[in-house]
Amino acid sequence: MSRVIGIDLGTTYSAVAYLNNGKPEVIPDKSVGKELSSKVIPSKVLPSKVLPSVVTFLENSILVGEPAKRAEFTSPDTTIKRIKRKMGTDYKFSYKGKDYTPEEISSFILKELKIRAEEFLKEKITDAIITVPAYFNDNQRQATKNAGRLAGLNVIRIINEPTAASLAYGIKPEEDLNILVYDLGGGTFDVSVLNVAEGVFEVTATAGDNNLGGEDFNKRIMECILENFRKETNIDLSEDMLAMAKLSEAIERAKIELSSAEST
Repeated sequence: MSRVIGIDLGTTYSAVAYLNNGKPEVIPDKSVGKELSSKVIPSKVLPSKVLPSVVTFLENSILVGEPAKRAEFTSPDTTIKRIKRKMGTDYKFSYKGKDYTPEEISSFILKELKIRAEEFLKEKITDAIITVPAYFNDNQRQATKNAGRLAGLNVIRIINEPTAASLAYGIKPEEDLNILVYDLGGGTFDVSVLNVAEGVFEVTATAGDNNLGGEDFNKRIMECILENFRKETNIDLSEDMLAMAKLSEAIERAKIELSSAEST
């Protein structure tokens, strides 16, 4: 039986995991991936278990992950972020006369995760389970499956993120209980009530905001900085894409450092 990988296709970051002796382990990026195609360049070696959900279109290549995130400084107009919010819509990104759907853009991210898993496990991977927010509708779920197919994956199941979280934190399917799951991510915030009974996880209620998450916190911080800078210098940086990209990175870095700082 072929191995099945689990993928969290996130708004801002994505990850891939596998079962190691019955326990899930997230696969780190330890080696340079092979090319997704003759025109796609995967991310380079990074000491990280997450992959930025970012894609950048360049003249003769497509960057995925950390290289795409860095390329935003020089190619902000062709860098795609938060594509998960567009899943199931008719959004298209046009580049050099070609339209790319959210499924196609997401497939580049999934393909990179597939490569990461294959190089780590040293075997060909075809089957995957992908998590989605509990509030995703049928169109969004189907779009996610389509993205997996375009990435060369057989998506054997789409499961709700609260269910995946419950399993990850040790909730046993044979238990009989109700669980409240809060999920505050990079791009979304949702709350779900799960009922676990007779081996079945059922989402009985869910609510959330598809436009509320860490990225939106960053946006409010950026707006505050831009406004204060404009008042002090009478210069509006909001139209300077390079400055905005650098500011965005600085805000994210500051949040990460403050998260572990014992004092400021």
